[in-house]
Amino acid sequence: MTQNQNIAQSNVNLSSLQLGMRYWGKVEVIEEGNTHRINRIEVKPKHSIKPQIHYHRSEHWIIVSGTAKVTCGNEERLLNRNESTYVPPATLHRVENPGFIPLVILEIQNGEYLGEDDTERPYDMNLVKSVAGSE
Repeated sequence: MTQNQNIAQSNVNLSSLQLGMRYWGKVEVIEEGNTHRINRIEVKPKHSIKPQIHYHRSEHWIIVSGTAKVTCGNEERLLNRNESTYVPPATLHRVENPGFIPLVILEIQNGEYLGEDDTERPYDMNLVKSVAGSE
């Protein structure tokens, strides 16, 4: 079986691969299906992604290089290369690169709905904690 046949058979839409530049770094969609998406996220040194919450998807983050300061609900952790974490649905979360080299994360999103309109980005982590039911 050829690679193209494998891709078609797995029902993965690779035509939607995209690179999104952000002030904090970039996001590259590696693979996308109906209920999953795999992203390569790169966060510049001393930058962070704003706090956010999703109600219809979970996320698994695997650190490929650098150090990640991850806030998930009320828990804050430092993760290094080859470590990972899980972000359940309806949990306020953010990631920061406290280091001096780019932070690279593989993000696996899984859920019945992956649309960006399911993302809320409050200005303050404290505004949503009680709504998210995370503690």
